[in-house]
Amino acid sequence: MHGRPCAPILGLMVSLLDERLEEYARAHTADAPAVLRELELYTKAHRGDAGMLCGPVEGALLRLLVALTQARRVLEIGMYTGYSALSMAFALPDDGELVACERDPEVAAIAELFFGRTPAGRKIRIRMGSAAATLEGLRDERFDLVFIDADKENYSLYYDRTLPLVRPGGLIVADNTLWSGRVLAPQTAADLGISRFNRRVRDDPSVETVLLTIRDGVTVIRKRSDR
Repeated sequence: MHGRPCAPILGLMVSLLDERLEEYARAHTADAPAVLRELELYTKAHRGDAGMLCGPVEGALLRLLVALTQARRVLEIGMYTGYSALSMAFALPDDGELVACERDPEVAAIAELFFGRTPAGRKIRIRMGSAAATLEGLRDERFDLVFIDADKENYSLYYDRTLPLVRPGGLIVADNTLWSGRVLAPQTAADLGISRFNRRVRDDPSVETVLLTIRDGVTVIRKRSDR
């Protein structure tokens, strides 16, 4: 009689299955523009924190959301090396604009390098410094879509400050909202920040929301037009 696999073996099996499903999803998702693939490879070769990349599946989702909403203006909080910003810029019209907030000059330099290699990159305006401070200067502007992928402790703050900037019917998209499962038993400041954000959005009657189990969790929030 065979015994049950021990916990480490089960964990390895689940991990391998997750990797295979992730690759399957990638293989059955629209191909990213070549410059995005080059940016992905460059980031992985030069950055030890390359796991912060949103990746091709999520990048394709962001492009699709920009196209579906016919967005002309996008705001990104947390640009990193620019993969998500450039993904969305490809779906913007020629006169569209994406404002990207970033505080790390090293990753911003990588982003600018690749933005300069494609006409889509000319639609992106980088705002360096604290995202909270940048948002203060954007209070009179309006956006069709906001993408949040910055410090997790401040997700609720970013949500509260960007919701008034989003047009009725527009979207807020937040990354890492499953936070590698740590939302089930939050302990650290980042864990608690994501958990607070998830509850805040769920309980907000002014929006409609769905938390998708794509990669590390992607929450899509629609600002209701009847409120």
